Amino acid sequence: MIPVLTAEQSRDQDALATDEADVLLDRAGLAVSLEAVRLGATYGSRVAVLAGPGNNGGDGYVAAGYLRRRGVAVDLYPIGDPKTAPCRRAQAIARGAGATVRGWDDVRGADLVVDALFGAGFRGDLPDLSVWDRTPVLAVDVASGLSATTGRAAPGTLTADATVTFHGPKVGHLIGEGPRLTGRLEVARIGLPDVEPELWLCEEVDAPLPGRDRAAHKWSAGAVLVVGGSDGLDGAATLAARAALRAGAGAVMIACPPSVQEKVRAPEIMTRAIGARRSFTEEEAAELLEVASRFDVMVIGPGLGPGVGPFVRAVLSGFAGRILVDADALNVLDHPSELQRAGATVITPHAGEFTRLTSRSATYGEAASLASETGATVLLKGGPTFVVDSDRRWVITSGGPELATIGTGDVLAGMIAALWAGGLDGPTAARSGAYWHGRAGADLQQQQTVNADQLVDHVGVVTRRPRRRRR
Repeated sequence: MIPVLTAEQSRDQDALATDEADVLLDRAGLAVSLEAVRLGATYGSRVAVLAGPGNNGGDGYVAAGYLRRRGVAVDLYPIGDPKTAPCRRAQAIARGAGATVRGWDDVRGADLVVDALFGAGFRGDLPDLSVWDRTPVLAVDVASGLSATTGRAAPGTLTADATVTFHGPKVGHLIGEGPRLTGRLEVARIGLPDVEPELWLCEEVDAPLPGRDRAAHKWSAGAVLVVGGSDGLDGAATLAARAALRAGAGAVMIACPPSVQEKVRAPEIMTRAIGARRSFTEEEAAELLEVASRFDVMVIGPGLGPGVGPFVRAVLSGFAGRILVDADALNVLDHPSELQRAGATVITPHAGEFTRLTSRSATYGEAASLASETGATVLLKGGPTFVVDSDRRWVITSGGPELATIGTGDVLAGMIAALWAGGLDGPTAARSGAYWHGRAGADLQQQQTVNADQLVDHVGVVTRRPRRRRR
């Protein structure tokens, strides 16, 4: 797992560093110069280094020195005089290596711009950077003008082709305008100390898949009950159920109204008609709960349809087992307190559903507040996705805009349920499900346009799980 910091946490980290400032500056500048080389700054090319007065500018000066020694022509464009001793020494070394200091009224062409103006410490206004709009840009730490905490960008912020940051990403790299302005993000370890981060970035190692015992059978491998499906929305329940099977569940059933039972049916999926009407009613909750007693995890919501609030409330209050609340089951609730229950709960709202339920902005901070208030694990879908519970905040960036198509959320719900039923705890299942859902979408995008039906099948490709070895 990779720590993700705010600007304030980054400053705290710098203050706690025990290595000499010159040593840290040298390591950072070397990392920047190596990335510049990867971007084409080789012998005979020309690089413009935009250098601020602080240590972000110092990183740029150090990089300039290394690049000059590789035969790169370097022009330095300072914003004022260096304010720190390490930055002054770095500027002197760069000039001694042959870098040319130029004024902002003497701008020359360049093959690459190194943006070392402000980094995570940006406040105020940017100079006019439009002259470099068409030149490849390498940002140091954070693109100047981009907030390292909020992801908001000042007018005129350059769009970086790549960014070198230190120790771990900043929150602003991952949210708001950050992903568009940051480009390819490279994290350099330069010896900064660990601090408690704002978020943890989920890597593959943080997204486990439960194995199957050699003696497993279909009910011990994880049983999932999907409650949903209504006229015109039957496909949602089918997608969730199929995804649960592809993600490793051993037995999956759809509980639905009789009018859609034939529509949701698939050879490998069991179905159960609940009641005798075209939609669920409160009186039918008891019948559902009896069916649910055999299953490890219930998913309620995909394609459930409108007007089922009494039914959903009766299920939430009457079911003691593990439940994932999604889509229409969230939309019919009037208040977050209705999610407080004895059993373990995972909810998977997108931004609109979150705001409708809570009357708050759909941010990871508000998601954490909702988790604290209800005891539920909250998976806030979006770009990126956040998974928060009472212990930790995770950010998942494995997916992309290819998942912005109808039905992919139902696939995610089924995946999480399968991993949860297969032996992971709720927060881990939510995190792993989101990570592998994103991986499946990104991988499929390399072959074709992503749609939910094809995504379901690809889930089975990316989540092939190891068999547990006998001891």
